[in-house]
Amino acid sequence: MKRISIILILLWFMALGTKAQSLQVGDRIPNFTLKDQKGEDFSISSVLGERILVIYFYPKDDTPGCTKEACGFRDSYEAFTDEGAMVIGISADDVETHRQFAEKYRLPFTLLADTGNLVRKKFGVPGNLFGLIAGRVTYVVDKRGIIRHIYNSQVNASQHIDESLEALRKVKKEDGNE
Repeated sequence: MKRISIILILLWFMALGTKAQSLQVGDRIPNFTLKDQKGEDFSISSVLGERILVIYFYPKDDTPGCTKEACGFRDSYEAFTDEGAMVIGISADDVETHRQFAEKYRLPFTLLADTGNLVRKKFGVPGNLFGLIAGRVTYVVDKRGIIRHIYNSQVNASQHIDESLEALRKVKKEDGNE
């Protein structure tokens, strides 16, 4: 029992030491390029200045919570595009897994393969259980690349959609883009 406690304490300190600083509201998002579900390079700089972005990080394709979240974004996709936003999902799954996931659930938005979790680390997306499970965090980013809203909930996947739409509308109103 003592050995298990010591191991858990060591894992906790290791997780603290490797955790990246999380981006906050008001921070500029980092520049990055990842492969999308079609295998094509997607550079975030290619869409900055054009649209408000809803970037959501999720743990894994085709799992119950992630499927519910993705299908929620799919079902509300028109509301997001009507508000002038682009939805982007990011996980550590590879291009082929993203392609299959997008086809299976008819996802009309971009999925990006962050197979090395480099972008997740740049954003400082927290995980849980000593970082063994990837976090579920959604960012609403204005046209300048500034984070205007963050919603972090591992268990309430469907709330990410409602939170994002509400924040998106607020950003548009504040920026005079109604």
